[in-house]
Amino acid sequence: MSPKNAIKGRGAQLNVPNRFFELSHEMRDDFLEYCQKEGEQADKNKTRYIEVFPKTIVNKVKSPDVGMAYSMNAYQGCEHGCIYCYARNTHEFWGYSAGLDFERRILVKKDAPNLLEAHLKKKSWKAHPIVMSGNTDCYQPAEQKYRITRQCLEVFLKYKHPVGIITKNALILRDLELLKALAKDNLVGVNVSITSLSEDTRRILEPRTATIKKRLETVKVLSENGIPVNVMLAPIIPSINSHEILPLANAASNSGALSIGHTIIRLNGAIGEIFSDWIKKTMPDRADKVLHQIESCHGGTINDSRFGTRMRGEGKIAEQMNNLVKLARQKYFKNKVKPILNCNLHESYKNGQLKLF
Repeated sequence: MSPKNAIKGRGAQLNVPNRFFELSHEMRDDFLEYCQKEGEQADKNKTRYIEVFPKTIVNKVKSPDVGMAYSMNAYQGCEHGCIYCYARNTHEFWGYSAGLDFERRILVKKDAPNLLEAHLKKKSWKAHPIVMSGNTDCYQPAEQKYRITRQCLEVFLKYKHPVGIITKNALILRDLELLKALAKDNLVGVNVSITSLSEDTRRILEPRTATIKKRLETVKVLSENGIPVNVMLAPIIPSINSHEILPLANAASNSGALSIGHTIIRLNGAIGEIFSDWIKKTMPDRADKVLHQIESCHGGTINDSRFGTRMRGEGKIAEQMNNLVKLARQKYFKNKVKPILNCNLHESYKNGQLKLF
């Protein structure tokens, strides 16, 4: 339970200094905002949407252990406020803090659909699944206003190009008809992140995300409409949600998911300070225990960036959690198969349709 002086409606409880600036600076916003969700008052800094104008939108993913080769992000920063989010560190590249700024300074790439179309039309481009979003949620609250993700899906459908989606927001069901059209040619796969079956845990870990009930309903609706769904049990945090691995996997399977994925929490960069501050304020009775158990999963430190071990961890606690995931797959997903997305139609489209122009 959050203490009375905690900033409600947000995940991070502070802004940490930006490592790219010698002197930290504070960004102000004179507007008030009240969070209607759960009837709680939010912090007094209104979310600000800031338009940015990148020259490209599709990114080559260089990390060898994230399970994707290309990604794109219509938004930088994420109002969902997940306290553990690895993407927080990227906000520092834009001149903001990985703490509260990440949740309330949302950078909007309104030209993303045009940039995507230009990329897919390149003669040199060979079709390969592009994941929305490899960094921040493409169905975060900003999408309700800007509809950039929907426009990008229309581009993927137009060019018969495979796309992956990662989200924890039920807003994805708004685009169900588009997703069904993509799925008809095996051009889309959806990853829904579900980290707990407890609303109390969800509220403090991920304060502005869809409820667990809505997320499981989303998995069910997508699956019933022929759209393949993988549920991400990510991250698994010892002594917070690690005891829920089997129940989570069971709920995902019962809702129609074809597979599960997982990662073990790692607190790299500024996230270490943000998470440590948060857990001492929200779970003071077990803060030290959780932090020590996280350290035991990563060679004695909470900051782990080693390829190959950073996602799965090491040591007895990590081994126990990884083994539970293996057991969950055998128990609940033994006869389920997740399809490989179709990369052939795009080449046929380019060689046929585009030559007409």
